[in-house]
Amino acid sequence: MHATWYFDFVSPFAYLQWPKLLALRERIAITPRPIVLGALLAHHGLLGPAEIAAKREFTYRTVQWRAGREAIALRFPPAHPFNPLAALRLAIACGSSWAAIEAIFLHVWAHGRAGDSAEALREVALALGIVDVEAAIANAAVKEELRANTDEALAAGVFGVPTLALDGLLFWGDDATPMIEDHLADRARFTRGDYARLATLPVAIERRR
Repeated sequence: MHATWYFDFVSPFAYLQWPKLLALRERIAITPRPIVLGALLAHHGLLGPAEIAAKREFTYRTVQWRAGREAIALRFPPAHPFNPLAALRLAIACGSSWAAIEAIFLHVWAHGRAGDSAEALREVALALGIVDVEAAIANAAVKEELRANTDEALAAGVFGVPTLALDGLLFWGDDATPMIEDHLADRARFTRGDYARLATLPVAIERRR
């Protein structure tokens, strides 16, 4: 059984789901895919939660509260949202390995450090064996892989992060982790009965744009 995990370092919910994925990896093979959340939002015509003032404040409180309840170390970076391209490219330059992704998540979300530039990421890059971080994140092949990852996510119907793609289904958000557990226990659960009806539920009204 194989799954793909689409994520962006700008998302605190991706960081909150991270330790749960480590447990899931004992049961299924998961490939992490760094992607650009901003590109997903632009494609679908959506705003991120941090782009709506009241929602931004509530989201941040929720993230801090959930981290406390789940005993996950969390300290927001100096500014948010931030441009995550440097962090995403660094992960890809390190082969999108679980170790590299974890190191970058901890740098940004556990230690509360910036992740928006080569300079901000220099320390974690060195720890990962990347001496010239500027060259690593400017590499054309690295940039192309990030674009390809994001295009792959869009083709799969991904609209937000984190998203786990498994058995043709998309499980969006850290709060969908229990649904993933239920799916693993019964892999037909979300395709039969009332769940099957949801896929063809008619739209009664559409909001004008």
